[in-house]
Amino acid sequence: MQLLKTTTHPSITADNTSQFTRVTSRAIVLKESQILLMYTARYEDYSLPGGGVDNIETIEQGLIRELQEETGAQNIKITGKFGLYEEYRPWYKDDYEVIHIKSYCYFCDIDNTLGQAQLEHYEQQNGMQAKWVNIHEAIAHNERTIANSDKQGLSIIRETYLLKAIAKQL
Repeated sequence: MQLLKTTTHPSITADNTSQFTRVTSRAIVLKESQILLMYTARYEDYSLPGGGVDNIETIEQGLIRELQEETGAQNIKITGKFGLYEEYRPWYKDDYEVIHIKSYCYFCDIDNTLGQAQLEHYEQQNGMQAKWVNIHEAIAHNERTIANSDKQGLSIIRETYLLKAIAKQL
């Protein structure tokens, strides 16, 4: 898969030697001028649906599971590869200093009607919900959050980059 970008958080130095890799998958679902995104109230941002791939899954199996769980999407079909976004971030638990996140992004088709999402507890607590949004409005919203909010999470930079890269291809 084509590498889109690699980023390293500014707090990471050569001294941060203890790291682990987390493989994730992200879905790009387009319908006319809309894209299916997850809005997170806690962080005031839009992100692509997706998440961690379990050890027993392929990246594609993890993508389908995550898309179904987060959005209630049904009859998911992976239609193409978009690219890989890699990032190195600080890790705040005792076992490692750095997390290396590999986000594999794929285009998908789904049924027009979303079923019931099955969000994890922390996702519910963060106020996550699936929304069809104009991609340019989502980019503008995330850019306002980056500029003005102290609530933003670390993933907003990745998500905004990906949304801009997707918009270029439309």
